[in-house]
Amino acid sequence: MARRLTKAKAEALYARLAAIRPDPRTELAYTNPYTLLVAVVLSAQSTDKGVNRATGPLFKVADTPQKMLKLGEAGLADHIKTIGLWRNKAKNVIALSQALIERHNGEVPRARDALEALPGVGRKTANVVLMEVFGEGTIAVDTHVFRVANRTGLADGKSPADVEAQLMRITPTQYLRGAHHWLILHGRYTCLARKPECPRCPIADLCLYSPKTRAIAPTKTSAAAGAKSRKR
Repeated sequence: MARRLTKAKAEALYARLAAIRPDPRTELAYTNPYTLLVAVVLSAQSTDKGVNRATGPLFKVADTPQKMLKLGEAGLADHIKTIGLWRNKAKNVIALSQALIERHNGEVPRARDALEALPGVGRKTANVVLMEVFGEGTIAVDTHVFRVANRTGLADGKSPADVEAQLMRITPTQYLRGAHHWLILHGRYTCLARKPECPRCPIADLCLYSPKTRAIAPTKTSAAAGAKSRKR
C-alpha cells in the first residue's frame, strides 16, 4: 500500500472499534495462564472454536503442567485429534510443560525471552500471553491482523515483524491493550479475506483499501418480489 494513515486517523479508527467492543477479549477459552498458553499454541492454523471444542474436556483433566505430563503425549493426542497439526502440537505441549516445571517452577514466565524459549512458542504466542495474562501493551500479528493492518493503512509491512513494529508506532497508548483483539475480530467478522464487507464496515471512510466492495444491488426479479410482498 502506497499510503499510510495519519496518527490522527489511526486514533479515530481505533476509537470506533473500541466503541463497538469496549472490553475486547480473546475468543479462546482458558482458566489460568497455563491453559491460555496451551490454547494459543494449539490455535496455530486452527480456528478458536475448534480449539475450544477440544480444550473444554482437556482442561478439565489437565490444567497445569504437572497434570499435562501425567496425561502424557498419547493422552493429550486423544483430546486434540480434531485440531490441525495435532501430532506436532501434542509433542510441543508436553515439551513446554516439562520446560515450565524445570525452568519456572510450573509457572508461566512474564519475560518475553523466557516465553519464546519454550517449545512451540513464537513471538505471536508470547505477545498474546503477555497481553492477555500480564496486561502488557503488545500486538500479536496473525493472518487477520496482518491483513487488516495492511488494508486499512495502519501498516504496509511485508512480514508480521514489520507490521507489528509499525502498529506499535502508530497505535495510541490508550488503545494498545485492545489493538490486537479489535483488529483480529474485525478481520474475522467484517474485513474478510476474500471479500471484505465494506458496506457495513464502521471504519470504511477511514480505511485506505481500494476498491471497496459495494452492497449488492437488488435484481429486477427480487425488486418485483419485494414490491408484490409489500402489497399483500
